Amino acid sequence: MAVPNSIKVPVPFDYVFPAGALCLGVEPVTDFDKRGQGDDQARDKDTGERLWVVKVLDLDPEAGKFGGSKEVKVKIAAPVQPVPPASKIPGYPPAVTFSDVTLTPYVDSQRCKGSGKCRARQAWSIRAGAMTEPTAAAATKQAA
Repeated sequence: MAVPNSIKVPVPFDYVFPAGALCLGVEPVTDFDKRGQGDDQARDKDTGERLWVVKVLDLDPEAGKFGGSKEVKVKIAAPVQPVPPASKIPGYPPAVTFSDVTLTPYVDSQRCKGSGKCRARQAWSIRAGAMTEPTAAAATKQAA
């Protein structure tokens, strides 16, 4: 049996964001092949739905420890732009959870130059079915 190139590994939200996540914004994903043609928003290959990227702040203290960023992008396929819940704390971004989270591995070769060492690395594309407000049980677990 061959493993498909675009495998989607289902994982629980708590596996990806064990300390929770704060929503920093939602934007349409641009399809650069359609740029300048009016509607240049990317579509999901399987469903044809519009793709949106939700920028979140990973609250895990270990996130970004090795020179990475604590900002993470999660893609959602939906007909309309997902709306984050209202913030419970004025002045702070709202806490969010994601349902139907999948991870797709890929090789990030942006660090490879024409000459010298190639510093390519394995990276993960995060997809979700929907963005929601954390439940009281999840909020209690994150506070503990």
